[in-house]
Amino acid sequence: MNQPGLNQLNLSTTGSALGPVGQLGATATDDAAKSQTSFDPLLALAASVLDQEAAAILQVKERLDQSFCKAMDLLLGCSGKVVVTGMGKSGHIGSKIAATFASTGTPAFFVHPAELRHGDFGMLEERDLVIALSSSGETQEIKLVLEPIKRMGLKLVALTGNTQSTLAKYADAVIDVSVEREACPLNLAPTTSTTVSLAMGDALAIVLMTKKQVRAEDFARSHPGGALGKSLLTVQDIMRSGMDVPIVTLDADHETVVSEITKKRLGFTSVCEQGRLKGIITDGDLRRALSKYKHTVFEKSAGEIMTPGPRTIASSSLAVEALKVMEKYSISDLLIVDQDDHPIGLIDLKDLLHAGII
Repeated sequence: MNQPGLNQLNLSTTGSALGPVGQLGATATDDAAKSQTSFDPLLALAASVLDQEAAAILQVKERLDQSFCKAMDLLLGCSGKVVVTGMGKSGHIGSKIAATFASTGTPAFFVHPAELRHGDFGMLEERDLVIALSSSGETQEIKLVLEPIKRMGLKLVALTGNTQSTLAKYADAVIDVSVEREACPLNLAPTTSTTVSLAMGDALAIVLMTKKQVRAEDFARSHPGGALGKSLLTVQDIMRSGMDVPIVTLDADHETVVSEITKKRLGFTSVCEQGRLKGIITDGDLRRALSKYKHTVFEKSAGEIMTPGPRTIASSSLAVEALKVMEKYSISDLLIVDQDDHPIGLIDLKDLLHAGII
């Protein structure tokens, strides 16, 4: 069959029909986009591709039904790993879906269906769950692993465009990701179909993440590197603790206070009563006390010159939250306390700088 190529398409400068193959319509969503694309046929074609793929995602959204809920029940009941498989472009999408599951709190990996038949079934356990991607549901490499998957007793979720396919018949849950046509003008290259499959994979991963109540702290454990990892560091990851924390008692004399501040070289000390934080004494507090009490300052206890109720933060808080507190209250040090108000650590601007937060 002789199909016209891209150079044969009627790229109208009006932003309307773009030729017979694919019947791609460049209908922009707002006046600004219409104005811009109408002057450039390439932008009009790009806009029509994005419109078509966006529309396909919305169509799949309208088809969401109990099949999705069944797949989610299987995922929630999975005590092992999520194993994603797919061939060709579906395999590339499957690899991304597996990575999304893994980064959002669910152990997952991708395995090529051909590799499964040559030893990689040894990576799977009975408590695992398999997600198989195939637009047609009749991909030969996928069909050849269906019997072994079921013999192992594994649950199978299918993302397919053919709910009557061989893959669908073997699956415990079938999610319909069919599309009317590909964005490819020849309706051949997987484009719209892979976009829809990727979006559905994201939906599964994010709904599962939400149901499992994955917190930012949990997310940080799987993202230790790069800018994302730094933004997810917790206070506990970078705080100083133990003997590094300056502490004096409420009845400590002036000499003890000065000694602790000098020894720890932080410019302050915490003040505690029976281990509980009551206040803080900074270099500034010492100067203000000297101005107020004159020579009698040396007779004052820590409790008499401290500033009560200092700013604190929990060790489980994100380091970026500690920075926000410091910036808001113009302080350079922050004490970390436990649930009983016992000082267990401290963090200062230098710690945040070394960690790359600043």
